[in-house]
Formats: sequence, structure tokens, C-alpha cells
Amino acid sequence: MILSHMLAVFIVINAIVLSDHRFGFVDGIQMGYYIMSCPFAETIVRNTVNRALQSDPTLAAGLLRMHFHDCWIEGCDGSILIDSTKDNKAEKDSPANLSLRGYEIIDDAKNQVENQCPGVVSCADILAMAARDAVFWAGGPFYDIPNGRKDGRRSKIEDTIRLPPPTLNSSELIRTFGQRGFTVQEMVSLSGGHTLGVARCSSFKNRLSNFDATHDVDPSLDSNVAKTLSKTCSAGDNAEAAFDSTRNIFDNAYFNALQMKAGVLTSDQTLFTSRNTRGIVNGYAMNQAMFFFNFQQAMVKMGLLDVKEGVAGEVRGDCHRIN
Repeated sequence: MILSHMLAVFIVINAIVLSDHRFGFVDGIQMGYYIMSCPFAETIVRNTVNRALQSDPTLAAGLLRMHFHDCWIEGCDGSILIDSTKDNKAEKDSPANLSLRGYEIIDDAKNQVENQCPGVVSCADILAMAARDAVFWAGGPFYDIPNGRKDGRRSKIEDTIRLPPPTLNSSELIRTFGQRGFTVQEMVSLSGGHTLGVARCSSFKNRLSNFDATHDVDPSLDSNVAKTLSKTCSAGDNAEAAFDSTRNIFDNAYFNALQMKAGVLTSDQTLFTSRNTRGIVNGYAMNQAMFFFNFQQAMVKMGLLDVKEGVAGEVRGDCHRIN
């Protein structure tokens, strides 16, 4: 009885806050954004993600990566979901995005939410929620996120040049992430998202031959790991190598791999070889709880990059095209 009364009070208070324009919350980003307008939105997204990952656990990495690639270009506005047209090449057709996976999960969740609450929940919010739920499903931390993002109306392939390439060293990563407002620690914790998924040979073959004037193979790469990766690349540029030994589990094994010179990408291993970031890597390798705590904070911050609000965006009826 007491719990029922508390819930009723909570709903009433939120109804007042959400309807009060003085606080700027109607079109703004906030926790519990859909509690009145579409109360089951988060449950629908979570259940959709869980069902999909039970069938294919590798899609957890796909959803997390898609959210990052969406936010880094034009902000977290669902622009990565828009299809190309005869008059416009969209972000998703960039070479950097061709390996993205999980679009069907977002579509499924969007269709279900539209049946419940037409025109209310943005594709950008669904993608942000799906990435969060994928991390949790894979064994990572659960973090609550504010919602209220609007879907952007721009998606152009040329904008994806801003995505950080896998060849960056530590100093370049610090500068690139710093330009987007992230600290060194936040950059390293976000890099830890590579504990899920795989890299394609085209992203790391630069380390395996003719590395520089004095080395054929990247000296920061363990020789046995180099042999394994070379064997992988013998199958072609699309051949895949896992970032760590637990590719579908969100843990700190990625940082343990860096300590053993087994980072797959240049942008991975450089976090350990550089004095600027090695201490953070060692800390996360030793203390998974600290990594989880810093990762969830950095993800909430990333999910607010240049978000569209109010008239700056829209709620797409179909995530693949502008209204």
C-alpha cells in the first residue's frame, strides 16, 4: 500500500515537472523523459535488445559501436540510421561504417514503440537506450541515461571523416577526444568498449608489414600475436580478430590484453605504450569496478554530445528516412 502511494506521488510530481515550461523540461534532455508520454518505451527497447542478443550475442558490440559512431558525427541524433538516396550519400555508407551491425534491432524496437506511442520516441533515444542495454546484457554496468534527443535531418558521408581512425597514437587520441570535451581518463574508459567485438584486418594490417623504416612488424605487438593476426589477414581485409579473449563479454580483459602487448589496433596498444595513459590502463586491468564506474560516466557524457532538442530536430516515423 505504501509502495503504491509512493509510486502515485512520484508520477504526479513528474507530471507536474514535465508539464511546467518554466523549468524548460518539455523539449529538454532529462531522466524519465518518457514516463508520462510513453511509459513502456525503455522496457520495450530493453526486451527487444535482450531477445536479439540471445539469438546473436555478437550484436552487443554492434549496438555500442553504432551509438558511438552516431554521436561522434553531428551529435547523438540518429543520423547513422538514415539511408542514402539518389541525391545524398549518407553516413552509413562511409567505409568506416560499412561494418556496423544491429540496424534491425533498432527498427524492431522503433516499430513496437510506434505501435504504443506514435510519433513520441526518437530513433536517437532508441539507439542510446539499446547501446546501454547491450552493455548490461553482456555483463557490463547498468547506467541510467537522460532522454529527449531529437532526430537530426542531416546525414552525409563526408562528415564521417571526423571519426577517429584506428591508426591514431595516444597523443592524437588525447587531442581528438579533448576537442570533443573528454578527459584523458574518459578517452581510455571509452576505448574499453573494445572489450566487445572484433576488428577487421583492414584496420590493423598496417602493424604487420613494412611498419616503419626500422621495423617490419610493430614492435609494440607481441610476436606470437603478430603471427596470429597475420594468419587472420591471409583470408583478406574483411577477416576478423577479436579485441580480447572474451569478445562477447563486457569486462576488463581488453586492458589485460594491452598489458600483454596483444592490443589489436594501433589506437588500442598505444594506450599502454604511452606514459600518458599507461597508468589508467594498469588501473583498469587491476580494478574492473573502477573501469565500469568510469565507463558508465563517460557513456552518459558521450550520449549528450551535440544533442538536438525541440525545433532543432524531429521524431522520425521511420528511422531510415527524414520525415
